[in-house]
Amino acid sequence: MSTYKLTKESVLNALGHVEEPDLKRDLVTLNMVKDIELGVDQVRFTVVLTTPACPLKELIRKRCVDAIHTYIGPDIEVIVNLTADVSSTRFNAPVLPGVKNIIAIASGKGGVGKSTVTANLAVALYKSGAKVGIIDADIFGPSIPVMFGAEELQPAVGQVDGKNMLQPIQQFGVKLMSIGFLTPKDNAIVWRGPMASQALRQFFADTNWGELDYLLIDLPPGTSDIHLTLVQTVPVTGAVIVTTPQKVALADATKGLAMFRQPQINVPVLGVIENMAYFTPAELPDSKYYIFGKGGGQLLADKFDVPLLGQIPLVQSIREAGDDGKPVVTENDPVTSGAFRSAAEALAQQISVRNATLDKTRPVEIVRQ
Repeated sequence: MSTYKLTKESVLNALGHVEEPDLKRDLVTLNMVKDIELGVDQVRFTVVLTTPACPLKELIRKRCVDAIHTYIGPDIEVIVNLTADVSSTRFNAPVLPGVKNIIAIASGKGGVGKSTVTANLAVALYKSGAKVGIIDADIFGPSIPVMFGAEELQPAVGQVDGKNMLQPIQQFGVKLMSIGFLTPKDNAIVWRGPMASQALRQFFADTNWGELDYLLIDLPPGTSDIHLTLVQTVPVTGAVIVTTPQKVALADATKGLAMFRQPQINVPVLGVIENMAYFTPAELPDSKYYIFGKGGGQLLADKFDVPLLGQIPLVQSIREAGDDGKPVVTENDPVTSGAFRSAAEALAQQISVRNATLDKTRPVEIVRQ
């Protein structure tokens, strides 16, 4: 007969000593422990993480097992099921009601690979188990249709609650919307700013996005009407700044980051991703050549006291995958796929921390003089 006092109360007491590494509070207080089942010298329970892309899930599992062994008994069999319910501060939202987190991907400068980073982050998050979408907000230079091999596709129109709604294109598990799906691919978009802003609003309000954990917004370079339209139309969970290491890119990335921190906008900056951080030849996978300089992304992150979410190498296969319409993270290459997966995990981690520690973002009201 067992001598252990194995009850639901003793299990919760033991797990009350397990701290969530990012949120710095215990699992029980955070209400992350569910479905406790007891057997003879056996306990099974579920830990509900704040994102399926949690990079610390195995650490949390181990701490749970150790806690049961320490505070109840060393011979108890512990079965920990890990699941996820992505956190959000968006409740009863009139626009995009089923979307938990809206993430702006910005750069301040063109040519730094922002669309490549957006595409691969989205697929990496999807592969982790999240529901993900992308809005290509670069109305005048849409890249997402090419990145996903969807240049020839057009969205269908269906009725939702009596209203005609665009149905997003879905590729590699990610829902997509871009002006590139709605206009001939060789035609230039020659519109004034208000028309481009109206197109973006339609991508928000007239597209049937359904339930999403993360909606990434691939912004154009600079700080333009599109950026203001975004923060005025929906409450943005946070922004990611993409840069390359050299000084000229960092100067523009600094302006892009500073825009989100203006008091009247006040969108949390989740971190920096340094693209083209170093060159690694295919025949020398362990070598790094810092063609565009070294450490620029870290300098930018340190200057604004935000995390460096990842460093993406300059590798030929990333360019080839983008041209072929298949994001490189779909492959299993440890150099390229690993870099994007690590960045996606770090991003998901920062979103969870942001949702647990900061007030929800509100749409911006621009007062005109």
